[in-house]
Amino acid sequence: MADVNGPRPPIRVLIVDDDALVRAGLTLMLGGAADLQVVAGVADGGEVQAAVDAHAPDVVLMDIRMSGLDGIEATRRLRRRPNPPEVIILTTFDADDHVFRALREGASGFLLKDTPPEGIVDAVRRVVGGEPALSPSVTRRLIAHLVPEEESRRRADARRVLARLSAREREVALAVGQGKPNALIAAELHMSVGTVKGYISRILTKASLDNRVQLALVVHEAEAP
Repeated sequence: MADVNGPRPPIRVLIVDDDALVRAGLTLMLGGAADLQVVAGVADGGEVQAAVDAHAPDVVLMDIRMSGLDGIEATRRLRRRPNPPEVIILTTFDADDHVFRALREGASGFLLKDTPPEGIVDAVRRVVGGEPALSPSVTRRLIAHLVPEEESRRRADARRVLARLSAREREVALAVGQGKPNALIAAELHMSVGTVKGYISRILTKASLDNRVQLALVVHEAEAP
């Protein structure tokens, strides 16, 4: 473990994309950030488990459509490991309902490949810090693509989840659903950042959710008309 008074180790990133040019471009771009380190790049979702074992990344940038194992199944398998790395979906398909499935499987973020370099770097930093990296506009589009019956069922499930929370837990959950960072939630609810993190951890456990992105989706679904 690094000395708390010394420099923090760089955030270790694994790139998963079947396009060698994309992998090279992302490696070059992320390499320009002093606090990030690309530890490996692989071309297929089937290679992810071995790469994680070998390189212990903190974050995986995951494409969806690959010639072998797709990013959704790779994310599902990865997030079921003990202490898995965070996953950010990085794709060209912003209206693809497969992306929604990937988020359901535990991805912490979703970005388009034309996101500016600073946006991708910021997303990596955010998910490591426990914050989501998911565009609200993308969330709305994904939810809108659900068929009515599925949307109705998910809305009812989401409302049942929120109903199991205490009043204070619901306040925190709603703030997470609005995309607010921990510091802002703490200031608005008059509590410490550590207390906010504690509430979020208890909410995720109580709701059987994997991360705060899934919690934000539950809040969006519960509040849908």
